[in-house]
Amino acid sequence: QVQLVESGGGLVQPGGSLRLSCAASGLIFSSYVMGWYRQTPGKQREPVAAITWAGLSDYASSVKGRFTISRDNVKNTVELQMNSLKSEDTAVYYCNARPSPSGPEYWGLGTQVTVSS
Repeated sequence: QVQLVESGGGLVQPGGSLRLSCAASGLIFSSYVMGWYRQTPGKQREPVAAITWAGLSDYASSVKGRFTISRDNVKNTVELQMNSLKSEDTAVYYCNARPSPSGPEYWGLGTQVTVSS
């Protein structure tokens, strides 16, 4: 059974930092592109960042230069370092595992990030 468990969310002031972590189990980690998505009430879930097994990463334009995604292929974890946080970064952040080249993808339950003074 595939499980993605997120941690690290919370309340932070504008300009602050948070580090999200996602622990994956029950899958062949190297076969998946790992990513982070976020969602706010009434809006569609949107991609934030993704990283391949080889370490190639991509970011949404709104977070480029502020967020950094990384993965540990031994520990089967993926992390999202978020710096210079803005109020508009407030959302539920979800960990995603997408197989390459194709197949069913998996989601974590999400972790709340709130950026507010």
